[in-house]
Amino acid sequence: MIRFYLQKMISEKQFRENRRITMAEITEATGINRVTLSKMINQKGYSTVTDSLDKLCKFFDCKLDEIAEYCPDDET
Repeated sequence: MIRFYLQKMISEKQFRENRRITMAEITEATGINRVTLSKMINQKGYSTVTDSLDKLCKFFDCKLDEIAEYCPDDET
């Protein structure tokens, strides 16, 4: 499963820039639907397209491994 660190990235950007970052701002800057962003934050195992990941990396000025990571599913 892929785990997203979107909430962490938002918090870090807010701290760096000393201002609030809203979902509306991210949606406007990236073109990613607000519902998609919400699912990436809240829905375990959510699947998204690589274009969205590319846009988020650009918005947060980061590498892909700072946005998401692979976590093996429990096989028990």
